[in-house]
Amino acid sequence: MTMRPTDAAAPLLLAGARLPGGAGLVDLHVADGRVSSIRPSGGPIEPQAERVAVRRVELDGRFVVPGLHDRHVHASQWAMVSRRLDLASADSAAGAAALVAASVDAGATEVIGFGYRDGLWADAPTRQRLDAVSGEVPVVLVSADLHACWVNSAAARRHGVLEAAGQSGILREGDCFALVRELDDIADHVLDEWVGEAADRAAARGVVGVTDYEMRWNRDDWARRAARGIRSLRVSFGVYTQHFERAIVDGLRTGEAVEGTGGLVTVGGYKVITDGSLNTRTAWCFDPYPGLEGHEHPYGLSTVPFDELVPLMRRAVEAGLTPAVHAIGDHANARVLDAFEALGSDGWARRGSIEHAQLLRRDDVARFAELGVVASVQPEHAMDDRDVAEHYWPGRTDRAFMLADLAAAGVELALGSDAPVAPLDPWVAIAAAVGRTRDGRDPWHPEQAIEARVALAASTNGAGAEVRAGAAADLAVIELDPFAAGADALRTMPVAATLLGGRFTHSTLG
Repeated sequence: MTMRPTDAAAPLLLAGARLPGGAGLVDLHVADGRVSSIRPSGGPIEPQAERVAVRRVELDGRFVVPGLHDRHVHASQWAMVSRRLDLASADSAAGAAALVAASVDAGATEVIGFGYRDGLWADAPTRQRLDAVSGEVPVVLVSADLHACWVNSAAARRHGVLEAAGQSGILREGDCFALVRELDDIADHVLDEWVGEAADRAAARGVVGVTDYEMRWNRDDWARRAARGIRSLRVSFGVYTQHFERAIVDGLRTGEAVEGTGGLVTVGGYKVITDGSLNTRTAWCFDPYPGLEGHEHPYGLSTVPFDELVPLMRRAVEAGLTPAVHAIGDHANARVLDAFEALGSDGWARRGSIEHAQLLRRDDVARFAELGVVASVQPEHAMDDRDVAEHYWPGRTDRAFMLADLAAAGVELALGSDAPVAPLDPWVAIAAAVGRTRDGRDPWHPEQAIEARVALAASTNGAGAEVRAGAAADLAVIELDPFAAGADALRTMPVAATLLGGRFTHSTLG
C-alpha cells in the first residue's frame, strides 16, 4: 500500500534488517527523523527508547539502503504521459500515423501523443501524413527526448506554428518547448492530482527525492502541492532562464527550503539548455551527423552562444544559484566546461553540474574532475540510444555515456532518468549503469559499466551506498542484496517499503 507521510513520526525499531554486503542481522533505531543507531539484531534497545512508545517493524532479513533520488526529472511531463497516446511502439512514420488513426477512429477530438523516436525511421514524418489520418482533429506528437514535436495542420493552425512547422510538421528545440508549455496548461488541481499519483508511484520504487527540471515556475507549484498534502518526496526544483529574473528578485538560493513545505521543497539550480538531443539530431558535436551534410545545422545546434552563457552563469552564481547546464554533444560539453572554467573557483560554480554529458572528448573527462563539475547522467538513455548513437555518432560511441571513466577520474556522478524520457525508477538507471544491457542484448561498451556500489551511491543524493547512524531516516527496504544482484534483478528490484524522515511513504510489510 502507498501512504502519505504525516507531520510527525513515532520512534521506530526496524528489526531484523540486513545491510548490503553484510551477513548478520541488525536493528535500526529511528527517532526524530534520523537513524539514531544501528545495532546487532536482538540486542538491547536504546535507553531513551525505554521511556517512549516505539513501533517495532519486522523486516525479516530484508535489505535496507539509503532512500533513492532521481536527479533529473520533468515531473509534470511524467505525470501526464500516462494520459497521452503511447508512441513507443512506432518503428516508422507510417506506424505512428496508424496509432493516431486508431485514436481518431475511436472518437478522439484531440490527439496528444508521446514517445516517438524517428532517428532510424526509413520514412520521414510529414504534416500531410498526419493530415491524411486525422483531418481536422488537432494532433501533437511529442518525441521521446522532448526536443521535437510532430504536428498536423489543424494543430499547427491552432497553436500558430504553421510556418515554423513547414511541410515536415516538425518543431525542434525552442519552438517545441513553447508548444509543450501550451499543452501543459492544465488546471492546477488536476495536474497536482496527477503529480501526486506519480509521486506515490515513485515512492513505491524506493524514491525519496527528485530534482524537478520542469519548464514552469516550480516554486509555487511545489509549495501548493505540499500544502495539499503531497509530501511523499523531497523536491529540489530548477529555475529556467525565462524565470531567472523573478528568482533573483525573490531571493531564491540553491539549497534553501521553501517556506511552508516542512523542509521538503528546496531551491535547486539554474537550468540552461546549450544544445539539443541525439534523436532530434540537434546535440552539438564536433563532427557532422551522417546524412545531414549540406543541411542548415549538420553539427547540431548551439542554442546559447558562449558570450551569453558565461554572463548568465556568473549572474546565477552571484545570486546564489548553482548552474545546472544541459549539454549532450561533445562540442556542447567542451564549451560548457570552458564556461565553468571562466567562472573560476567560486564555490557555487564548483557545485554545478552538466546535465546529460552523453558524448565527451577524453580530455574533458579530467576537466570535469578538475573543475568540480558534477556529471548528472541518465544511464537508461544509453540503452534507448545505442542504435541511433552507432548510426549518428559512428566511430565515437566509445566516448558515449562514459560512466566508468568519469568515476575513475573522481568525478561525482548523479544518476537520474530525465522522466518521461526514461522511467522514473532509479533501479532502472542503476541496472543500466551496472549492466549496460537490456532486453537480452549483448552489453554495449561494457568497459563503461560501473559497480553496483558506485551506481547506488550516485542515486542517493550524497547519502552514499550504505545506511549510517546519524543520517536522515530516508530509507528503502528491498528484497535483494543490490551488491550481489545481476543487472536484470536490479532493474526489477522488489521494494517492500520506503521511509522519508522516518515516515512510511510506501509499505507492503505486514
